[in-house]
Amino acid sequence: MTAALSDTSMWLPLEGLEPGFDENKPTPSSDLDGRGLAVVSTTGSRVEVHFEEGAVGWRRTLGGDDSVETSGHDAVEVFRIDEDLYLAQLHFATAPDEAMSLVLDLRSGQALIGLSVLGDAASGRTAVQQRFEPAVIEGLQPRGAAPSPTTALIGRRVEWVYSTEHAYEHVYLSPHWYTWQCLAGPERGLADTDEVSVWELRPGIYVFAWREKVVPCGSVTVADHRNPNAITSVGVLFGRNSDGGHGHFTFGAKGRLISVSAHGPGLDPAGF
Repeated sequence: MTAALSDTSMWLPLEGLEPGFDENKPTPSSDLDGRGLAVVSTTGSRVEVHFEEGAVGWRRTLGGDDSVETSGHDAVEVFRIDEDLYLAQLHFATAPDEAMSLVLDLRSGQALIGLSVLGDAASGRTAVQQRFEPAVIEGLQPRGAAPSPTTALIGRRVEWVYSTEHAYEHVYLSPHWYTWQCLAGPERGLADTDEVSVWELRPGIYVFAWREKVVPCGSVTVADHRNPNAITSVGVLFGRNSDGGHGHFTFGAKGRLISVSAHGPGLDPAGF
């Protein structure tokens, strides 16, 4: 049994995780239907969106010396995270190797642009690479703290239930790593340590994103840790299916805090 668990060639492909994984996903919100917004990042990226029922027209220019303007019209799922706080998730039909996670805080005027790009894994490089840019929403007066990287989750161990069949636990190790273990479901018994990025949106609400090295995929989630006994999460898995095509599906989870580790003086991983 141990040898089988260690044989990563036998691990499920991305599409093998999708069936039933959305059982605890919240119902998408229609709050933004009919509304147009533009966000501009600190690095010069600009994303304009106009929401319709289940779809979004978009135009974007990503910051950088070789940036070009692109536009399109794609399906979208919008999730209400908290009052005036939303996650919009879309996969570009004209650029299928890219998916965008757009966090919009209509109360503070702040936003976060998350871009996931699927390529080929290499030494020291996962197949999915992710880029996050704090931004502001045009026409709204920014107030409060902008989204920023955080070490707030380090030391926590959380049990996540995605459906009646799927459950995992996460151990948040450092600013760069976390360990996951499947407790129930088709990956039961599997575990690994993968790269992460964590951004604070509001006190207790975080973007938690990871990039897997065995399965060519990455995830961007928004997790609400304010109630340790009723943590919630919603997000996307994006990557390559076993047939070479693109996998992109949203999911949700309900969690609870199991424990918190405390390190001795000078040994806190938050300082890595």
